[in-house]
Amino acid sequence: MKAIIFNGSLERRTESTSGIISSYFAKRLEALGIQADIFTLADSGIPLFDVTLTKTPLAVERMTQMFRDAELHFWLAPLYHGGIPGVMKNCLDWLEVTANNYDPYLTDKTVGLVCWADGLQAMQGINAMDAVTKSLRAWPLPFSVPIVRSSLFDDDRKTISSLYADKFDRLINIATTKKIEKITINHS
Repeated sequence: MKAIIFNGSLERRTESTSGIISSYFAKRLEALGIQADIFTLADSGIPLFDVTLTKTPLAVERMTQMFRDAELHFWLAPLYHGGIPGVMKNCLDWLEVTANNYDPYLTDKTVGLVCWADGLQAMQGINAMDAVTKSLRAWPLPFSVPIVRSSLFDDDRKTISSLYADKFDRLINIATTKKIEKITINHS
């Protein structure tokens, strides 16, 4: 089984909020024997979405292949002014290049959603990602993790608090259990 951790922030630093959360998910998934790749927007080279191009940019081809190869997705996003970062949505918009495929977009992929905010509004980001997930024909998990960033870390600012570690582990457990059940049912 393959998973992709979609880091929807433009942060490159491993000690950033998105870097620490991405690393946490990758380590937990790998401990379960699941290959986990982190897709970091800041390093992706994804251009602005342009339907008038006659050739799909190479960075978009690579991104599309990674997204479609992974059965499990975990989308991580900061909340910016009431929504997910525009660059994250732009990246997802490029999945339009798969529109004519037999199974376009992210058909039947399982997606876990995580959003953090400085206040109590992270659920707005979850709702935005939920709508995009469904539009791309994927299945958002019924459990998501909206984060109040001031409670995310222990005092060292590098370790995820037990409150959110438990929530992340629950999300991973639900995602991997449901995916394994779905694979088993489909192969029976």
